[in-house]
Amino acid sequence: MTEEIKSDLTVKIEDALLQLRPFFEADGGNMELAEITNEGVAKIRLVGACADCSMSEMTLRSGVEEAIKKVAPEITAVEAVL
Repeated sequence: MTEEIKSDLTVKIEDALLQLRPFFEADGGNMELAEITNEGVAKIRLVGACADCSMSEMTLRSGVEEAIKKVAPEITAVEAVL
């Protein structure tokens, strides 16, 4: 994956995260894009209350991954990182 493609995907993913951010902030947490790998995996860092939440994996799969893949179908997977 070229740097130009990664840059374009970063903008799309950041926009998707911006739309979700108020829901995370309401619970005392947040998230950030840590990396996009050459294999098309978006690595998301959950911070604040979200980092330790028992529901974070489900939130990542059902909310964040869905939103990211909607705006960036090139993304093959979404993973949480510390």
